Amino acid sequence: MANIHHPRRGSLQIWPRVRAKRHIARIRTWHTDSSDSKLLAFIGYKAGMTHLIVRDTSPHSMYKNDDLFIPATVIECPPLRALSLCFYKKTYDGLKLFSEVSSKSITKELKKHIKLTKKEVKEPENFDEIRLKVYTQPYLLGIGKKKADIIEIGISGKDNKEKLNFAKSLLEKEIKIQDFFKDQKFFDVHSVTKGKGFQGTVKRYGVKIRQHKAEKTKRGIGTLGSWHPNKVQFQVAQAGKMGYHQRTEYNKQTLLIDSDPKKINPKSGFLHYGLIKNDYILLKGSIPGSSKRPIILTPNIRRRQGFDYQIKLINLDSKQ
Repeated sequence: MANIHHPRRGSLQIWPRVRAKRHIARIRTWHTDSSDSKLLAFIGYKAGMTHLIVRDTSPHSMYKNDDLFIPATVIECPPLRALSLCFYKKTYDGLKLFSEVSSKSITKELKKHIKLTKKEVKEPENFDEIRLKVYTQPYLLGIGKKKADIIEIGISGKDNKEKLNFAKSLLEKEIKIQDFFKDQKFFDVHSVTKGKGFQGTVKRYGVKIRQHKAEKTKRGIGTLGSWHPNKVQFQVAQAGKMGYHQRTEYNKQTLLIDSDPKKINPKSGFLHYGLIKNDYILLKGSIPGSSKRPIILTPNIRRRQGFDYQIKLINLDSKQ
């Protein structure tokens, strides 16, 4: 009798396939760097994709001095504003927020969507970690979004005093991506993938389509499992909701960080997004998420060496 080859259907690398609670990703770990004080994340909005023609200038590359076609994702990054300083203490149950000092200069657009306490809170003397809570300014975009997205950003530094002084200096200013990540070569991208709705086993797990004489169904599995144990194992491929998962992609190379929209805007704007009006960043390759979705960029945790390049052309043709 021949050996039966039956590979399992669907990867168990990420399990369970839980849908995200929010449309914006959540970061549980910050890559701390004690060399100098700086922000550890920035938030932008995915506009779409384009392609570039670049010349490979790496000295030891097999494509040295060749022109390469590179797909790129465009992320618009309007300036952020600080909302408050969040102070944490370490407990048996992890970090707990025990004090929050709000900024005095908060835009009128944000006050429409959130409730702010009028009580003045003093800065605590002792704390274990400090984070900066920031909010976006989506009314600067052309996508029709009004409600701001609020996230907490980690801060690096030698000690808590240095981190506090750096965070206080940002309370009354606009935070631009070029001020902190102009020389960053690689980013880790945190976002929520596209939602696919309710899908069958063929699209959801890649189950092989059965022959036309199959009993009951073609686009389905042949069995839910054995009689004993008398329950359905969690590994069995079944229909259900697909997509809208939080995912992280590491080491996305930065191709360009600029503030001139004329260099990147297509003739008719990006499809389902429109024209870019603020600072933007070009990342090599694709990233998860739909257009207009908030994307969190953090400095790369895993070290990687990219290639040197010289941009010769950015495609500005219509995406229609």
